[in-house]
Amino acid sequence: MNIRRLHHLVVLADEGSFRRAAEKVHLSQPAFSRSIQAAEAELGLKLFDRGPLEAKATPAGAFVVERARRLLQQTRNLERDVSLYREHAVGTFGFGCGPFAAALLVPALLADLRRRYPDVAVCVNVGGPQHLMAAVRSEEQDFFVADTADVPADGVFRIERIGRVPVGAYVRQGHPLLGRRNLPAADLLPFGLAGTPLPRETAARLFKAMGVAPDGKLPMAVECADIHLLQRIALDSDTVVIGNADLLAEPLRRKQIHEVVPADLPRQHWPLGIVSLEGRTPSPVAAYAMKFLAQAAKARAAAR
Repeated sequence: MNIRRLHHLVVLADEGSFRRAAEKVHLSQPAFSRSIQAAEAELGLKLFDRGPLEAKATPAGAFVVERARRLLQQTRNLERDVSLYREHAVGTFGFGCGPFAAALLVPALLADLRRRYPDVAVCVNVGGPQHLMAAVRSEEQDFFVADTADVPADGVFRIERIGRVPVGAYVRQGHPLLGRRNLPAADLLPFGLAGTPLPRETAARLFKAMGVAPDGKLPMAVECADIHLLQRIALDSDTVVIGNADLLAEPLRRKQIHEVVPADLPRQHWPLGIVSLEGRTPSPVAAYAMKFLAQAAKARAAAR
């Protein structure tokens, strides 16, 4: 079976509709349907159940699509590796990062890349782990550097651990929680929480300490990846910001923001790592960037 037909099977499984899938691969619907029928005839299996508005993979179809997806990725990897071998470099690459890396590691990397590779265009995407994983999985980006607590060990991603990020709770000067002894974590709840998207493990610990049911929802007043916005929320309201001291260094230095330490909540750490697709050869620039970020993170940890 040719690669083009395998691609059609994967697109139909993802789109769940012959019409949408045909549009995505720029074919007429009859031509696309013939391609799927030819695949079924070649394999001797019914791969999709057809409905009036949707198409759903049969168990046999799911089996074939899963393997087709792997084969297509391997094909793209081969094409990329040949291109890198031939050209020795690429003219553009993209990567993602979480808020911590965006504020403290990426600026130095970008300055270094501009000096070392002035002709390379770099696209940087700042976001939460789920968004970043999707971008790497779809090969829109070469890698991302962020907390890796929620990255699955499923053989899809390669994870290089480069450090740990300490996380605490921070409030403005004059906040009602300041000065409280034996402060219980549950007392943070009435003020609302703000922060970047929480890894599941961290959220589970907060659930337990704050007395929230595991299937409940923490009162996240604001959830975003913008550190400056979180700083303003902490300074201008009674909201409790869950974050890292390095990201709040300036207002902490000026004593505008202070850490509150609940007596029943141990110090939290987020694992920091570089995540890429398993088995994919990075471009020379991407490989350099990953090495730079790993060294920068380790140097920062050693300086603490």
